Amino acid sequence: METRAGGLVRSRVANACDTCKQRKIRCSGVLPCGYCVRRRDPDSCRYTAPRVRRPRPSTTTTTAGHREDDVRSSVSHASGSPGAASNHPVVRIGAPAQQQHHHRIEEQHPLEEHEDTEVPREARLLCDAQGKLVFIGDCAPLSFFQTVRRLVTTRVDAHAFAPETGGYSALENASSRPSVSSGYGALPPRVRIEIGPAAVGAYLEVTRGLIDLFEDDARLERDIIEWAAEDHGDDALAGAVNYLVLAIGCQKIEKGGEGTGQQYFDYARNVALASLGGNLGVASVQVFILITLYSLGACQINAAFLFFGLAARAALSIGVHRTAVNARFGPDIHRQRDRLWKSLRVVDLFLSTSMGRPPATSDVDCTVPYRQPDETGREKFDLLNASVQIFLVIESVVVEVYSRRKISPRLTEGISRELRGWSGQWLERLKEVVEDNEEGDVDAGVVNGACQVLASYYYAVMLVSRPFLMVELHRRLSDGCSSPTTTSGKSKLADACIDAAILMVEPIQDLIDRADFCLRSWLFASSLVLGVGLIGGFGRIIEKYCRAAITALEYFAQTDTHAVQYSLIAKSLLSTALEYLEKKEIQERARRTESSSQLFGLIPRTPRGSDGGLDGPQSKTNPAAGPGESSSKPDKPHPSQDDAVMQRFGFDFESTFFGMTGTPEFSVFSGFEENADQTFGALNLFPLLDGDGHIDLASYF
Repeated sequence: METRAGGLVRSRVANACDTCKQRKIRCSGVLPCGYCVRRRDPDSCRYTAPRVRRPRPSTTTTTAGHREDDVRSSVSHASGSPGAASNHPVVRIGAPAQQQHHHRIEEQHPLEEHEDTEVPREARLLCDAQGKLVFIGDCAPLSFFQTVRRLVTTRVDAHAFAPETGGYSALENASSRPSVSSGYGALPPRVRIEIGPAAVGAYLEVTRGLIDLFEDDARLERDIIEWAAEDHGDDALAGAVNYLVLAIGCQKIEKGGEGTGQQYFDYARNVALASLGGNLGVASVQVFILITLYSLGACQINAAFLFFGLAARAALSIGVHRTAVNARFGPDIHRQRDRLWKSLRVVDLFLSTSMGRPPATSDVDCTVPYRQPDETGREKFDLLNASVQIFLVIESVVVEVYSRRKISPRLTEGISRELRGWSGQWLERLKEVVEDNEEGDVDAGVVNGACQVLASYYYAVMLVSRPFLMVELHRRLSDGCSSPTTTSGKSKLADACIDAAILMVEPIQDLIDRADFCLRSWLFASSLVLGVGLIGGFGRIIEKYCRAAITALEYFAQTDTHAVQYSLIAKSLLSTALEYLEKKEIQERARRTESSSQLFGLIPRTPRGSDGGLDGPQSKTNPAAGPGESSSKPDKPHPSQDDAVMQRFGFDFESTFFGMTGTPEFSVFSGFEENADQTFGALNLFPLLDGDGHIDLASYF
């Protein structure tokens, strides 16, 4: 209650709903509030807990406090307006309920919990198929490969990857033939009705979980067959959408061949570009999203990135990001337009994460809900909702981790809470869908979509824990230790990165013939994590999953030169890891043999030729000496038998055998002692255009 000067008493609510906060109007404080009821939108009335003010930090923690305030403000900006905050996953740092837990952790590991972890700056320029330079950002799998290559070549084997510059692009396939010149006024290609059902089924199978563009997928096949029988109709843009559906399906059926699907795509693309000067509508957004997906399937990633920009601008032009606008078109169109925006967000965040570039869409001024609870409050099973929710977490990771040079423990805990929340809602149900595939009870498209959503979740875990993995690898390879002596928070995060890579590979082995789009880039990153994990001593069982990832990449390589290079990189890394482990085991075995060889006389106590032999020192000739000169030295006292044994093995036999003293320390990294104190953040990670910007794999082709 608040008393004014005139004696009037005005009641104030403790917390206003998100919509009233955004519009700065008075809220009744009930659920739903009076304003949302008057707007006839009571479902959008949600309340966000107010932020509790914290005491001012001490001078020793002022810098960390400012950093956390910057993180909180940037997260709020990335999540959009307050009215949309409840619909979208947001990383909230340092909740009051977690303060006691954080204090307990700080008491156990004070240095580690207060120490930020360096995030490598991995962005660089690479050459595309035409030799033009394009930008690859920090979070892209190709940028991660540069860091892996530098670590492996400097700490393990300088010849792990080919030093010569390869002539192949690491970004996209070069077109094997020029595009068909079928302009807007050209005759459309003939539609082969006999392949229609199979093509539409293949389209639904490969796009499930990524996009949902049509009112009813069950009617899509019938509508396209009727359209083809009616001589393609009068609406050229709607016809281009149908051509692109068939083109994506044929791309899957023809295994990437440039046959019927390529003809459909060329015609539809030209029609879409010619229609930009006309009226925009839902079909305009659909056609450019489908062009983007076809370009992704053909591994023309830069083309997909450009075409998607047109789709995003067209969507904003017709207002599909505002659910109130979409509701004016009736329930069916409302649902279609909402799901069209969700599809845009999923494809956009996949493209931006794969290339390390800023997204073309955001949730600023967006009111489309990303959650759909049922009567019990549990999330309804919807692959598109599950996909967009995990990609929003990935967006938070990219913005808050890879756009900065460091990641703090609080930020890591906030992101982990978001991932745990998503896992509690979706992980078990998605795994059930994938496992039920063995009985044949689930639609193939649903299984493929669930697999792709799971892969995106595992990639999100890898993305947030990847800096900790690289720090742990650098420490192990610098110190020469194969496993940590104590389990710390950072080592657990490194283990989580390895586990996520393993879990990603497991379901793909059974669904390799269906996987597409997302899985190629995510699988490449997984193979890199597994390869360096094998080098770092995280377990020899990793070799099994490395080979499974390579098998999957080789399957994609049948129709994709991009996947060819992915598989070659993964195989080279696995070969280097196995050679390194073999050398390490041989050296360890030799060290142990030195300690136990005299137990049963496995090695002669007297070195060969030390005395009385045919090649004794008295008759041994120095090959560098002149004729008649001898290498023997009569003035040197003759060594005894025990002295010879100690001289051969370099230790006191009696004291070592009975455990009095230890054997000398053996380090396989004797050449790197002077750099042992070098921190990971001080590494010069791949100067710009190192090696002319190419992936060094020429010797493998």
